[in-house]
Amino acid sequence: MNQSNRLADGGRVDRTRPVQFKFNGQVVSGFAGDTVASALLANGIHLVARSFKYHRPRGIMGSGAEEPSALLQVGWGARSFPNGKATQIEVFEGLEVTSVNCWPNVKYDVTAVVQLVSSLIPAGFYYKTFMYPKNAWMHYEKWIRKAAGFGVAQSEEDPDRYEKVNAWFDVLVAGGGQQDCQRH
Repeated sequence: MNQSNRLADGGRVDRTRPVQFKFNGQVVSGFAGDTVASALLANGIHLVARSFKYHRPRGIMGSGAEEPSALLQVGWGARSFPNGKATQIEVFEGLEVTSVNCWPNVKYDVTAVVQLVSSLIPAGFYYKTFMYPKNAWMHYEKWIRKAAGFGVAQSEEDPDRYEKVNAWFDVLVAGGGQQDCQRH
């Protein structure tokens, strides 16, 4: 295990329990207790994502929940979820994480060509640019939705069973029952 960027001792990892996981299809080594971020940094991997608008390269900037850049697709198929923070995902044997917002891969992102015209794209340009002609909105929307967001939401039914489920409501209507009113 070549982890030239890892300290020889200290920290909260168990160096007696090595773990292997996949990052963008490449097998990466870590230890039990590592986060994806700490394991990637220990292995000398710094480029993990691309920025939303201009696809600029992004690395790991934080060490916890405040991480703004290292968002990853975690898992695969029905057990997949988008926008996992590399600083909060603990590595385990068989874990697969992939970079988001890049094609074909994070290192050589073809869509990063947008950077070449970034000076011509002011903040909020999309609010004015795609308004006309109005009947073309459906065409624009398809491409905007495809380019927007990070990761891919699972489309399959969740195969796992849970002991408890928490639900939150945006709107709750209470007392909407029928009331008897008679007119005399």
